[in-house]
Amino acid sequence: MKTFEHYFLGANKWALIVLLAAMSVIIFINVALRYLTNQSLEWAEEVSRHMMIWLTFLGAGPVLRYGGHIAVENLQDVLPRPVASAIRALVAALLFAFAGVMIWYGWIYMGRTMYQLTAVTQIPFAYIYAAIPVGGVLLIVHLLLILRGYVLNRSFATDAHFDAMASASL
Repeated sequence: MKTFEHYFLGANKWALIVLLAAMSVIIFINVALRYLTNQSLEWAEEVSRHMMIWLTFLGAGPVLRYGGHIAVENLQDVLPRPVASAIRALVAALLFAFAGVMIWYGWIYMGRTMYQLTAVTQIPFAYIYAAIPVGGVLLIVHLLLILRGYVLNRSFATDAHFDAMASASL
Protein backbone atom coordinates (compact mmCIF):
# COMPACT_ATOMS: atom_id res chain seq x y z
CA MET A 1 0.00 0.00 0.00
CA LYS A 2 2.89 2.38 0.73
CA THR A 3 4.19 1.85 -2.80
CA PHE A 4 0.79 2.68 -4.27
CA GLU A 5 0.55 5.76 -2.05
CA HIS A 6 4.04 6.90 -3.05
CA TYR A 7 3.35 6.63 -6.79
CA PHE A 8 -0.18 7.98 -6.50
CA LEU A 9 0.95 11.07 -4.61
CA GLY A 10 3.93 11.50 -6.93
CA ALA A 11 1.71 11.37 -10.03
CA ASN A 12 -0.73 13.85 -8.47
CA LYS A 13 2.08 16.23 -7.52
CA TRP A 14 3.72 16.03 -10.95
CA ALA A 15 0.40 16.68 -12.68
CA LEU A 16 0.07 19.83 -10.56
CA ILE A 17 3.66 20.89 -11.25
CA VAL A 18 3.31 20.41 -15.01
CA LEU A 19 -0.02 22.25 -15.14
CA LEU A 20 1.25 25.17 -13.07
CA ALA A 21 4.49 25.41 -15.04
CA ALA A 22 2.68 25.31 -18.38
CA MET A 23 0.17 27.89 -17.22
CA SER A 24 2.95 30.17 -15.99
CA VAL A 25 4.87 29.89 -19.26
CA ILE A 26 1.75 30.59 -21.33
CA ILE A 27 0.87 33.66 -19.28
CA PHE A 28 4.47 34.96 -19.28
CA ILE A 29 4.80 34.55 -23.05
CA ASN A 30 1.45 36.22 -23.61
CA VAL A 31 2.35 39.22 -21.44
CA ALA A 32 5.78 39.51 -23.05
CA LEU A 33 4.28 39.35 -26.53
CA ARG A 34 1.67 41.94 -25.64
CA TYR A 35 4.23 44.45 -24.40
CA LEU A 36 7.01 43.72 -26.90
CA THR A 37 5.05 43.23 -30.11
CA ASN A 38 1.59 44.61 -29.31
CA GLN A 39 0.21 41.17 -30.22
CA SER A 40 -1.03 38.38 -27.98
CA LEU A 41 -1.95 34.72 -28.13
CA GLU A 42 -5.69 34.51 -28.68
CA TRP A 43 -6.02 31.28 -26.76
CA ALA A 44 -3.74 32.07 -23.79
CA GLU A 45 -6.35 33.46 -21.41
CA GLU A 46 -8.85 30.70 -22.11
CA VAL A 47 -6.34 27.87 -21.82
CA SER A 48 -4.78 29.26 -18.64
CA ARG A 49 -8.25 29.62 -17.06
CA HIS A 50 -9.01 25.99 -17.88
CA MET A 51 -5.65 24.92 -16.46
CA MET A 52 -6.47 26.80 -13.24
CA ILE A 53 -9.75 24.88 -12.98
CA TRP A 54 -7.86 21.60 -13.31
CA LEU A 55 -5.23 22.77 -10.80
CA THR A 56 -7.94 23.53 -8.26
CA PHE A 57 -9.61 20.14 -8.44
CA LEU A 58 -6.41 18.08 -8.76
CA GLY A 59 -4.85 19.98 -5.86
CA ALA A 60 -7.72 19.53 -3.40
CA GLY A 61 -6.65 15.98 -2.49
CA PRO A 62 -3.01 16.72 -1.61
CA VAL A 63 -4.07 19.77 0.39
CA LEU A 64 -6.57 17.58 2.28
CA ARG A 65 -3.98 14.90 2.99
CA TYR A 66 -1.64 17.45 4.60
CA GLY A 67 -4.39 19.16 6.60
CA GLY A 68 -4.16 22.38 4.61
CA HIS A 69 -7.87 23.07 4.20
CA ILE A 70 -9.48 25.49 6.58
CA ALA A 71 -11.06 23.76 9.57
CA VAL A 72 -12.64 24.70 12.87
CA GLU A 73 -11.06 22.40 15.43
CA ASN A 74 -11.87 24.14 18.71
CA LEU A 75 -14.73 21.80 19.61
CA GLN A 76 -12.75 18.60 19.21
CA ASP A 77 -9.86 20.09 21.21
CA VAL A 78 -11.98 20.40 24.35
CA LEU A 79 -13.88 17.11 24.05
CA PRO A 80 -12.74 13.74 25.38
CA ARG A 81 -10.71 11.70 22.88
CA PRO A 82 -13.46 9.17 21.96
CA VAL A 83 -15.98 11.95 21.30
CA ALA A 84 -13.44 13.92 19.27
CA SER A 85 -12.71 10.80 17.21
CA ALA A 86 -16.44 10.35 16.59
CA ILE A 87 -16.70 13.95 15.39
CA ARG A 88 -13.74 13.40 13.05
CA ALA A 89 -15.41 10.24 11.75
CA LEU A 90 -18.54 12.29 11.04
CA VAL A 91 -16.43 14.93 9.26
CA ALA A 92 -14.78 12.19 7.19
CA ALA A 93 -18.19 10.75 6.27
CA LEU A 94 -19.33 14.21 5.19
CA LEU A 95 -16.17 14.60 3.11
CA PHE A 96 -16.84 11.26 1.40
CA ALA A 97 -20.41 12.36 0.71
CA PHE A 98 -19.23 15.69 -0.68
CA ALA A 99 -16.73 13.97 -2.97
CA GLY A 100 -19.47 11.57 -4.09
CA VAL A 101 -21.72 14.50 -4.95
CA MET A 102 -18.82 16.10 -6.86
CA ILE A 103 -18.36 12.92 -8.88
CA TRP A 104 -22.06 12.43 -9.55
CA TYR A 105 -22.92 15.98 -10.56
CA GLY A 106 -19.60 16.48 -12.31
CA TRP A 107 -20.41 13.49 -14.51
CA ILE A 108 -23.89 14.85 -15.23
CA TYR A 109 -22.45 18.28 -16.01
CA MET A 110 -19.91 16.71 -18.38
CA GLY A 111 -22.72 15.00 -20.26
CA ARG A 112 -24.63 18.25 -20.58
CA THR A 113 -21.64 20.19 -21.90
CA MET A 114 -20.16 17.64 -24.31
CA TYR A 115 -21.45 19.47 -27.36
CA GLN A 116 -20.82 23.01 -26.13
CA LEU A 117 -17.48 24.26 -27.44
CA THR A 118 -15.14 26.79 -25.89
CA ALA A 119 -14.94 30.13 -27.64
CA VAL A 120 -11.35 30.11 -28.89
CA THR A 121 -9.96 26.57 -28.77
CA GLN A 122 -13.24 24.94 -29.82
CA ILE A 123 -12.91 21.99 -27.45
CA PRO A 124 -15.94 20.58 -25.61
CA PHE A 125 -16.56 22.14 -22.21
CA ALA A 126 -16.93 18.58 -20.91
CA TYR A 127 -13.13 18.23 -21.04
CA ILE A 128 -12.75 21.19 -18.72
CA TYR A 129 -15.55 20.10 -16.41
CA ALA A 130 -14.08 16.60 -16.23
CA ALA A 131 -11.87 18.12 -13.54
CA ILE A 132 -14.82 17.94 -11.13
CA PRO A 133 -15.37 14.15 -11.10
CA VAL A 134 -11.65 13.43 -11.49
CA GLY A 135 -10.93 15.71 -8.54
CA GLY A 136 -13.68 13.99 -6.54
CA VAL A 137 -12.17 10.55 -7.17
CA LEU A 138 -8.70 11.80 -6.21
CA LEU A 139 -10.16 13.41 -3.08
CA ILE A 140 -11.66 10.08 -2.02
CA VAL A 141 -8.39 8.20 -2.58
CA HIS A 142 -6.39 10.79 -0.62
CA LEU A 143 -8.94 10.70 2.20
CA LEU A 144 -8.82 6.90 2.31
CA LEU A 145 -5.04 7.01 2.60
CA ILE A 146 -5.09 9.31 5.67
CA LEU A 147 -8.43 8.30 7.18
CA ARG A 148 -7.23 6.16 10.07
CA GLY A 149 -4.66 8.64 11.34
CA TYR A 150 -7.08 11.53 10.96
CA VAL A 151 -10.00 9.90 12.78
CA LEU A 152 -7.96 8.38 15.61
CA ASN A 153 -5.33 11.05 16.25
CA ARG A 154 -6.13 14.06 14.05
CA SER A 155 -2.87 13.43 12.27
CA PHE A 156 -2.25 14.18 8.64
CA ALA A 157 0.37 13.05 6.19
CA THR A 158 3.75 14.67 6.62
CA ASP A 159 6.23 15.77 4.04
CA ALA A 160 9.61 17.46 4.30
CA HIS A 161 8.46 20.03 1.75
CA PHE A 162 5.07 20.91 3.22
CA ASP A 163 3.97 21.87 6.71
CA ALA A 164 0.27 22.69 6.96
CA MET A 165 0.58 23.61 10.62
CA ALA A 166 3.30 26.22 10.01
CA SER A 167 0.82 28.89 8.94
CA ALA A 168 -1.51 28.02 11.82
CA SER A 169 1.19 28.70 14.42
CA LEU A 170 1.96 32.22 13.21
